[in-house]
Amino acid sequence: MSRLLRATALLILVAACGSGNYSAPRNLDNACSIVDQRPKYLKAMQRTQDVYGVPVAVQMATIYQESKFIGNARTPHQYTLGVIPMGRQSSAYGYSQALDGTWEEYQKATRNRRAKRDDIDDATDFMGWYMAETNRTLGIPLTDARNQYLAYHEGRTGYARGSHKSKSWLLRVSDEVGQRSLNYHAQLISCGKA
Repeated sequence: MSRLLRATALLILVAACGSGNYSAPRNLDNACSIVDQRPKYLKAMQRTQDVYGVPVAVQMATIYQESKFIGNARTPHQYTLGVIPMGRQSSAYGYSQALDGTWEEYQKATRNRRAKRDDIDDATDFMGWYMAETNRTLGIPLTDARNQYLAYHEGRTGYARGSHKSKSWLLRVSDEVGQRSLNYHAQLISCGKA
């Protein structure tokens, strides 16, 4: 076998091993379907529930809203004059759409410098850590998907200031997150996964 052929084969093998499946599961309105397609998601969320007390359905509803279960999700690019790219809207990335600074805070607090935002185990652990701290500092129950989401989106300081109160679109979205959490919970009970 020629060197070029071997090098090409090695390159293809390395590329195949390094690529992740970041695509969303089908039927995102059905929690049972999601966890049947991706059992690893349920294991990660159950582990987070065990460690931090954040219900699986609350995690699922938040991930749905933030990334639609796309592991490498990013915010859209911003453009000047409609055509000149100026970078992304924020540094949010991954399942949890954690910002760079908040992710670094999580890595430091948990001593997990190797955590990655596009890994479902790390993303759900981050969400559990963040929401547990929100519960501790703001008193928002871990079962309250609506207000946990508002504090998640606005940051705890923003939530405490009431920055969300003037954003009717965000209040509507947080209502949807709360309802989706209830729906997911009922579905998980119906298929014996809760």
